[in-house]
Amino acid sequence: MSLTSMMRSAGLALLCLAAISCKKDADPQTSGTGNVNFEFEHRVGTQALQMNTQTYTNANGDDFKVTGFKYYVSNVTLVKADGSKTKIPESYLLIDAADAASRLQKLEKIPAGDYTSVEFVIGVDEPRNFAGAQTGALDPSKGMFWTWNTGYIFLKFEGTSSKSTQPSNQLFFHVGGAKEPANAVRSVSLALPVALRVRTDTEPDMHFIVDIAALFKGKTNISFASISGFHGGANGILVADNYVNGLFKVDHIHN
Repeated sequence: MSLTSMMRSAGLALLCLAAISCKKDADPQTSGTGNVNFEFEHRVGTQALQMNTQTYTNANGDDFKVTGFKYYVSNVTLVKADGSKTKIPESYLLIDAADAASRLQKLEKIPAGDYTSVEFVIGVDEPRNFAGAQTGALDPSKGMFWTWNTGYIFLKFEGTSSKSTQPSNQLFFHVGGAKEPANAVRSVSLALPVALRVRTDTEPDMHFIVDIAALFKGKTNISFASISGFHGGANGILVADNYVNGLFKVDHIHN
């Protein structure tokens, strides 16, 4: 074989190796479906949530303890860099800060791809809010349902404060209502710190920080002497307008 032929063969070999390498780097697993775990970590400001024992201070300077915290995340949608969206069917998640199992939620059969943001509703959308008896996370036995007419409690915060005017210094903020003038359904869109890589052979984790302090500050700083207990209504709107922009943050992703 001539020197020219040998050089030509070597060049072809290098091109083949490069093509194989590029094909590997392109990640062929962009078809099929995969699962994603949503993990929810609860805090009050920068402090870890310790229910029943730890005393916190709200933006108004009022002391409080947390005895209960539950909420719905629903209508989850994952968004790619080009703006295309994948809505996850039947994504109604009920998270209870007192229940470790509920703080890790698995979403299944998500189309493979790279997603750069997540959208969801805090609460339950109007059609399902008034759809009658339901199952799973929407089962009325979960303690997040009022009546067939008024529907679901979207977020339930309970605690105590020396500033509360309720018996035994109780606090109860039960946010709900899906019709005007008391529509507390709120939508959230969060950019991801890195792309969420959904593949058929991996199960990435999206880690949320959930800041309870966001209920009491924002558009309206809440005074527990003025608002210490309610079931929906105008006070629920005040709190929903507060937490829509501060309750959730995607802290990190494990691909």
